[in-house]
Amino acid sequence: MRKDGYQSIDLAPGLDRRELIKLSAAGAGLLLGVPEVWAAGDEKAGSVTRVKTNIGDALKVPRCRWSIPGPFPGRVARVTNPRAMRSGKPDPAVVRNMFRKGLTRLTGKKAGEAFPLFFEKDDVVGIKVNPVGPGLIATRLEVVDAVIEWLERGGIPRKNIVIWDRFDYMLKDAGFTQTRFPGVGIEGLQTMDEAAAEGKRDDSRWLKPDGHHISEAGFDRQTYYFADVEGPKDKGYLNQHVFNGKYSYFGKLLTKKLTKIVNIPVFKNTGNGISMATKNLGYGSICNTGRLHKPLFFNVCTEVLAFPCIRDRLVLNITDGLRAQYEGGPMPVAKFAWEYDTLFFATDPFALDSACHRLMVGERKARGVRVNEHPRYTEYLRYAEQLKLGVTDAKEITVVGA
Repeated sequence: MRKDGYQSIDLAPGLDRRELIKLSAAGAGLLLGVPEVWAAGDEKAGSVTRVKTNIGDALKVPRCRWSIPGPFPGRVARVTNPRAMRSGKPDPAVVRNMFRKGLTRLTGKKAGEAFPLFFEKDDVVGIKVNPVGPGLIATRLEVVDAVIEWLERGGIPRKNIVIWDRFDYMLKDAGFTQTRFPGVGIEGLQTMDEAAAEGKRDDSRWLKPDGHHISEAGFDRQTYYFADVEGPKDKGYLNQHVFNGKYSYFGKLLTKKLTKIVNIPVFKNTGNGISMATKNLGYGSICNTGRLHKPLFFNVCTEVLAFPCIRDRLVLNITDGLRAQYEGGPMPVAKFAWEYDTLFFATDPFALDSACHRLMVGERKARGVRVNEHPRYTEYLRYAEQLKLGVTDAKEITVVGA
């Protein structure tokens, strides 16, 4: 692949992740990124300025039988059960039944019969979770339990299952550990030293003597998203983003190990947009992302998913709405969270985000939030349809169980 590329969001100076979690919706600078432009309420907001990327390289690669939008383009299954959450915690048995019902509504088959639509028995399956906001809005462990049980019954051993995210410490904070999931791989694409970012200790735990990040070896220098935007060169940026420059490399976990991906985001907003299926992978699969938010906006969520290491392996998306958040996202803010008791299923991540975006807008309006419905917040969905990555026109999407 030609060297031309991609990146992520800057940590607000002087603020660490835990401090940011405490902020209200007005505090928009976040570790994982809510640049001012994403959350903007300005009705005069213009269209995104295009910068050169290597999306053309991704589009040249032929698709395969597993490529998104998968066997059910434009189809979204929804399952709601008011007993899903009990005293703020998921009921494992109810969640398991919701999962199986969702698969049936999506595929028309029982869970076991649906398995061959997604997997072969020698697959190595990566379960992409969203660990931001543990205990409040992160991917529920019980949903992951249901997925693992289904995979095992289909013949995939636990040793061929990996729960993953971009940041290793976030997985641990959210309860995704070897103790909780014995026999299953737990892998963060990179390390970030929060204490160093806060100035509480030196950089020796993430920065090698030669000036390179200890996580560099975890990224594939041959597979990257290029965007003609430079990344900052300060240590704080490198701590979070591993590389600067104009290249965002995909984790080797995706390019060298996984053969299939199950994506489990959560139902939450990002300003006037959403932080669900496509953002969970678009900003979670690569490094050096801080530089990308402002110039590329949500279009990163489309272009990164066009690369074969995601496009040809992403077979199922499950949006965890057991507890959802309508404002202040993508970081957790307790006063804006509510028990939604809902799971959504799709092979088409863009149809899923399109349907969930409309639901989120309706929820925000119903709760008295001033909503900016400028087309820029859904431009990435229409862009994905142009690239034949999914169905995003509301008239062409079928929501089963709505």
